[in-house]
Amino acid sequence: MTREEYANMLLPNVLHDRKYYEEKYKKRNLKPGAMVTRIGPSPTGFVHIGTLYQAIVANKLAKQSEGVCFLRVEDTDQKRLVENGIEQILEAVKTYQIPFDEYPIDMESEVGEYGPYIQSKRVDIYQAFVKDLIIKDLAYPSFLTEEEKKEMTEKQQKRKQRIGYYGIWASKERSLTMEEVQEKVASGIPYVIRLKSKGSFENKVVIEDCIKGKLEFPENDMDHVLLKSDGIPTYHFAHAVDDTLMGTTHVTRGDEWLSSLPLHIELFQTLGFEPPKYAHLATIQKEEDGKKRKISKRKDPEANVKFYNEKGIPVEAVKIYLMTLANSNFEEWFLANPDKDINEFELHFENMSTSGALFDMEKLLNISRNYLSRITAEEFYNQILEWAEIYSQDFVEDLKTYKDIIIATLNIERNVVKPRKDYDMYSEIESNINYMYHFENPEYEWQKITEMKEIKNILQTYRTKYFNEEDNDEVWFNKIKDMCDELGYASNMKEYKKNPENYKGNVADVSTVLRVALTGRSRTPNLYDIMKILGKEEITGRIALLEDEA
Repeated sequence: MTREEYANMLLPNVLHDRKYYEEKYKKRNLKPGAMVTRIGPSPTGFVHIGTLYQAIVANKLAKQSEGVCFLRVEDTDQKRLVENGIEQILEAVKTYQIPFDEYPIDMESEVGEYGPYIQSKRVDIYQAFVKDLIIKDLAYPSFLTEEEKKEMTEKQQKRKQRIGYYGIWASKERSLTMEEVQEKVASGIPYVIRLKSKGSFENKVVIEDCIKGKLEFPENDMDHVLLKSDGIPTYHFAHAVDDTLMGTTHVTRGDEWLSSLPLHIELFQTLGFEPPKYAHLATIQKEEDGKKRKISKRKDPEANVKFYNEKGIPVEAVKIYLMTLANSNFEEWFLANPDKDINEFELHFENMSTSGALFDMEKLLNISRNYLSRITAEEFYNQILEWAEIYSQDFVEDLKTYKDIIIATLNIERNVVKPRKDYDMYSEIESNINYMYHFENPEYEWQKITEMKEIKNILQTYRTKYFNEEDNDEVWFNKIKDMCDELGYASNMKEYKKNPENYKGNVADVSTVLRVALTGRSRTPNLYDIMKILGKEEITGRIALLEDEA
């Protein structure tokens, strides 16, 4: 039996050979220095914030170098796939407006000439390359059962040896003759295809990481699985084939993959490929009980990108925040250029952290407040409506019914040098502004002045003697001060601070009574602007609610 016949026996249904695929996937025609990057999420759970982070970095590096960034769905771990996992990935890409050049649109269509971009559709490609390795005696079949693996692991633990399939532990199957293999295959015994590693754990492999610099690891000497018994490749093997055929120049990924580097380098070398450059990004971490740990899918709701969608934290704010984690000098640049598109910032490996990037929710919300304060009220309204149509159908009706009132409220103190920063997420908008259009059975937040007789006196005096909806801001406030003088309150704060005993209170206390009477709240945007939006009829009606109380 020749090596080729042997390979055909082990993989009988391969449609094309290695040469076919190497000719099919032509070298990309890009200018020197252009990066080809990719993001390879796995549909084995929700889309992780770390995946979004890596996607933003990969895209930025490709775009600024006039290169290409593509999305490749890595679904080779069939046992861990979740329902709608691929759809979740594609939805996240759409929501966060990641500008991939090549990507799957859905399960049936795609953009790009180097697909398919879903790995489970590339099985024949992987098998063609594995078949070539078998012919070259660089890979072999393994019939090891789960029970035998368990027994081997127990022996290794007992002898305090490294756990894994290498050296003497792999020698029995490595030495099987073609005839012995043929007999096992004919008997229907399941098998996987393993790498016949030429590495030695005593030797070192040196890798220059774009972020972490020079790294040294022991060579890989493990005979890792290349093809599982169902013919599906492992991630390790699939990525080596795909990154070569798709022309990847730089792999940006989380540093949890560092330990796999020796294997990946050996796979490229065994296949006869030039490895891409690797850039291992520091993982996003959280601080808990004074200690840092990796942000957890199990423990931390903010690990899921849907958390930000549901809360209504603007997409742009999340992207800006992740850029602050990506490059140490981004925040300084952004503060100096608040009106510039973040795509104008240039990302550099040397400014990327080599240690964990600490997740800070308050910082993200601060970025969100700043972002929302800079857009127009109409843009803000449209973003809220878009969010509510997905996550808050009850709010949608109010948004449409009271559109003009809501836009006017959002516009209070917006178009000024230092705009207000009242809002940090869409999910809090309704509770923050619904007093402007729903004022049934309000709960009043009285502050310094709480005696109802005095509250009624202030409101009645204002309504009958000082209220005029035609007044401008300055005239209105001067009338409030005049009313304070009439009722025994200090109209001048400096005078009040000098002699507080001479007054019942001050102009701030009186203004608060009016604010609470009209809104139910002690803290709101500018009261004069609120009153202009409410109008005379609504103002007098709200005051009457309190004046009419027994």
